[in-house]
Amino acid sequence: MDPSEPVLLALDAQHADLARLLEPLDDAAWRAPTPCPGWDVADVVAHLAQTDEAAVASAEGRLGTLANGTLIDDSVADVDELAERMVADTRSMSPAEVFARWSEATTALRTALRTVPPEARCQWVVGTFTARTLATTRLAETWIHTSDVAAALGVEPEVDDRIAHIARLAWRTVPYAFSRAGLGPPGPVAFDLVLPSGARLALGVDSARTTVRGSALDLCRVAGQRADAADTALTAEGPDAVAVLRLVRTFA
Repeated sequence: MDPSEPVLLALDAQHADLARLLEPLDDAAWRAPTPCPGWDVADVVAHLAQTDEAAVASAEGRLGTLANGTLIDDSVADVDELAERMVADTRSMSPAEVFARWSEATTALRTALRTVPPEARCQWVVGTFTARTLATTRLAETWIHTSDVAAALGVEPEVDDRIAHIARLAWRTVPYAFSRAGLGPPGPVAFDLVLPSGARLALGVDSARTTVRGSALDLCRVAGQRADAADTALTAEGPDAVAVLRLVRTFA
């Protein structure tokens, strides 16, 4: 992808935001609990390093697959259990080692993404998608975990219009969210959102039967499982309104 690709610029900025939070931390701060149950700051950053490393392998065609086109085998129940096992393997590392591993992984990821066409197909945890979508999923995960680290430190994370990429990912993957819940595909769904700058983000509004309206920040937090839609100002109307707000997601 061209280095000026908007999602790559957004990913660069998100990595920089998280680095600024992490660089001044002492060992005690690295052990602060985060909103991720059972994980401290070091665990969250180790997880990001591991998943960025996997994304590098994906972009380079090295990720590989197991049965049924998925990286989840019979030894783990789901993606969450796999992540927990992988993070547990890093708990003997010092905070400095975790930070160095994450920094190296982010640099390798940005380099790898710049070497593949945006529409190239990349293997991920379940199935394949384009390199541009792979970059967007890494942005989404880094963004939500940056907010986790910020919460652990008692600071407000920076928020800007780069979350438009995350909101678009959530909108495009609504059918996937329904399939993960064992449901048939929904009818046409629109997101009519307001970005942090006040700009409008209208996705699919010309043909939808179900429309979600409100703050893009709220939508991204709900899709990242950091807020319940009922606790936000999001509204939805249409035949799939309740299900969309319950199931929307930006993760595998």
